[in-house]
Amino acid sequence: MSDWPRSKNLNAWLLCIALAMGAVAANPAQARGPAAASEPASDRGLRAEIGKRVGKDLRGFYAARGNRPLWIGADGRVLSAAAILLGQIETAELDGVKPKSLKPSNLKDALADARAGDVESLAKAELTASQAYVRFVQALRKAPHAPMIYETEALAPVVPTPNAALQRAASAKALIGYLQDMGWMHPFYAPLRAALGKPGYSAEQRQVIQLNMERVRALPPIAEGRWVLVDAASARLWMYDGSRLAGTMKVVVGKPETQTPAMAGFLRYAIVNPYWNLPDDLMPSRITEKVIANGPGYVKAGGYQLLASWDDDAPVLDPAKVDWQAVAARQQPLRARQLPGPGNFMGAVKFMFPNEQGIYLHDTPERDLLTKEARFYSNGCVRLEQASKLGRWLLGKPLPRSKTPEKRVELPVPVPIYITYLTAAPEGATIRFRPDTYGRDTVRTQVAVQQPR
Repeated sequence: MSDWPRSKNLNAWLLCIALAMGAVAANPAQARGPAAASEPASDRGLRAEIGKRVGKDLRGFYAARGNRPLWIGADGRVLSAAAILLGQIETAELDGVKPKSLKPSNLKDALADARAGDVESLAKAELTASQAYVRFVQALRKAPHAPMIYETEALAPVVPTPNAALQRAASAKALIGYLQDMGWMHPFYAPLRAALGKPGYSAEQRQVIQLNMERVRALPPIAEGRWVLVDAASARLWMYDGSRLAGTMKVVVGKPETQTPAMAGFLRYAIVNPYWNLPDDLMPSRITEKVIANGPGYVKAGGYQLLASWDDDAPVLDPAKVDWQAVAARQQPLRARQLPGPGNFMGAVKFMFPNEQGIYLHDTPERDLLTKEARFYSNGCVRLEQASKLGRWLLGKPLPRSKTPEKRVELPVPVPIYITYLTAAPEGATIRFRPDTYGRDTVRTQVAVQQPR
């Protein structure tokens, strides 16, 4: 990274490359991106030459567009987006990719030759740029990313086919903007990458930025439809409709010893008036010790029920008939749950995205925790500042009221949820650094935690 121009803005540096190569046209229409590139070239010979030269890996993309160029403007000159692409490829070590594997010299030479303006050189530059773009996109999607638990591979980033990668670029509002924003990645990625080309960050901060780039590489690009993002490092949740922010709220996340894991799933249903099922490791302090000290009446007074097992049809037990000494000695298994009500630990509702880690989103009666700046107090689950707001957004209407416990309410459609951990994230024109509460910036492997709840 010694030759990386740290003292200059990344976009400015890339633009200098474009100017030096003569790739930026004087005509303003040159920078319009797909709007200009999608128009037929004035010289039909260019389209014919592209059709003659295109390989089978790109043939489908070009055939579908009548061999119209993507990287050549209507005036027959190379768009500046190609120079932006070249600059990104030449600095691919920032992405955990070896630049030489992307053959940057091929693109550099082809763009230089295209200044002659003949159809053969322009067609070669067009196809070389597309090949280089596909290699770069696929390499970034294959690059190492931080551990994340996916409910299904449908939620994970995918390595696109050449046709899919090019189609997405061609459908962007502006090709140069799509390249600068690295639209095939999550929107957080390009600002983090660009920060490495700016002055003012220490070596330690740059390392943290690169670690967070790995975390963002575990996220797919933004798709259409609703989705939820939870960042454990900032203890905050965002609701999105495509790229539009629909709302945000504070959350409480796991303690350092019971961390909220990085994971992705589908929110599928809500449970109104939920029970709180006590984890086994909380039974001694919450129930057993209190009953031994105060008598079996504590169970009902505390709003709890006892059950014989974790089966759905487990019978409710009489606290007076339980051998509490055997329970304290861990010789007799026992399950406890807190009944719904104002003091229930789950609050009024919980939102489920089934997973083996036992993580979900839920309301909370402990409102004081939401006023704190550092909100790391849960046993792994995510406690919501505005559960009713999230429910209204997910359902398209207010959450229903219910007098019966555990009323299940299906969401109209499953909604993807991504839980990540960003100790460095874009905030306006800068990067916001946050404390590494979970110690993941110093331990690159996934932290082993207690069974979360």
